[in-house]
Amino acid sequence: MRDIADVALDASVVAGATYADCRVVDQRMQSVLVKNGRVNSVTDFEDTGVGIRVIVDGAWGFCGTQRTDRAGLEDAARFAVRIARASARTAVARVRLAPTPAVTATYVTPVSIDPFDVPLDRKIELLLAVDASMDIPSVTTRQGSLAAVRHHQFFASTEGSRITQTIIETGGGIDATATGDGEVQSRSFPNSFGRQQLTAGWEAVLAMDLAGNGRRIAEEAVALLSADLCPAGTMTLILDATQAALQVHESCGHPTELDRVLGFEAAFAGTSFLMPEMLGSFRYGSEAVTISADATSPGGLGTFGYDDEGVAAQRTLLIDGGLFTGYLTSRETAAGFDQPSGGTVRAESWNRLPIIRMTNINLEPGTSSLEEMIATTERGVYLETNRSWSIDDRRLNFQFGTQAGWEIRDGRRVRLVRNPLYSGRTPEFWNSCDAVAGASEWKMFGVINCGKGEPGQLMHVGHGAAPCRFRNVAVRPA
Repeated sequence: MRDIADVALDASVVAGATYADCRVVDQRMQSVLVKNGRVNSVTDFEDTGVGIRVIVDGAWGFCGTQRTDRAGLEDAARFAVRIARASARTAVARVRLAPTPAVTATYVTPVSIDPFDVPLDRKIELLLAVDASMDIPSVTTRQGSLAAVRHHQFFASTEGSRITQTIIETGGGIDATATGDGEVQSRSFPNSFGRQQLTAGWEAVLAMDLAGNGRRIAEEAVALLSADLCPAGTMTLILDATQAALQVHESCGHPTELDRVLGFEAAFAGTSFLMPEMLGSFRYGSEAVTISADATSPGGLGTFGYDDEGVAAQRTLLIDGGLFTGYLTSRETAAGFDQPSGGTVRAESWNRLPIIRMTNINLEPGTSSLEEMIATTERGVYLETNRSWSIDDRRLNFQFGTQAGWEIRDGRRVRLVRNPLYSGRTPEFWNSCDAVAGASEWKMFGVINCGKGEPGQLMHVGHGAAPCRFRNVAVRPA
């Protein structure tokens, strides 16, 4: 990998680049899907390539290639330089990079059990056992999945950095869908939309106890078929940790991406309402709300040693006691504020240009507990596991639905309710937060489908969260 990177960098400089970096990537992904008692699919593939990024005449150029011979690398480097020169003709400003030290380093995800060392038949056996536990009347679709990722990368730059990283991810999840009387209801565990995933080894799957939760989620899916509709009105809302994680993702993570704020990026998730003049003075939430971007959080899908610009992983406060205090930044966007980069630049693979992405955007633990929140709520709902989401292109107005809800009356859960929806406006919603559970209920969740960029990139990001409570929220049935 080092030799490949050296050839690419040398060719970039000879062609006229004033700065160049190179990522040599070898990635393996394995997944298993079981559906209704049968193996639905098994996927195991590797992908290798090189991404070359350059600055020429103050503009970016990029080229990805799967060729690793000298001629192929030199062609790719020259093509990246040509793109940069063409881009410079219409650039409105010259690229300036915040300084970062040259680093020689190695980082490997800590794992106890390498997921690729676990035999495939053992993985299938686990999923079939969980599938059997969900096989009860009215459950018409049972699904379970496991996945493993190994992302091995060598980064080098003309500034002298040489960084080797191996990121390992392991995940799994189950879903039960019940049908009857014109109703369709689903329950998922540990997370919705496929699976829960962490930077960890096979021990992460063991800790999920999929087999121990299969019967429960199947029974809950069936119970939802005949449950009463969610009550409507303005009331107290309590979110479980999984839904809180997605709420953070959509209404706190995306709007703090500085490339969106500056207009460099608007694909998929739009722009942002968080203008630079609001930094340090805007009250984003209540004093109970502190949110960090922490690429050092154990187990998070946004955890690494160095980002794809060679900047060290770090923790940055985005919201501190409710006050808006920081953005997710790159070397380029940080330079405009005369600040160091926050180290949040990543690419999906070798064939994509690195851009600002969420790392682990965490709602920091509070001092309450789910039990205490319910006990001190007169009228409200407790909602679990995302079912749907919608938010406008500035990240202000939103509506979320969850798979299940429980009505709360006088400090007790009184009944299961179906099809709950809640809506709000980002600042007002987070300012209504009056309680966040403590560290014992705080968990890390993975989002494996965060889309951004053109051409599109799906990035894996993390969110640590705990149950949290909000006052005076609009709630209704779907």
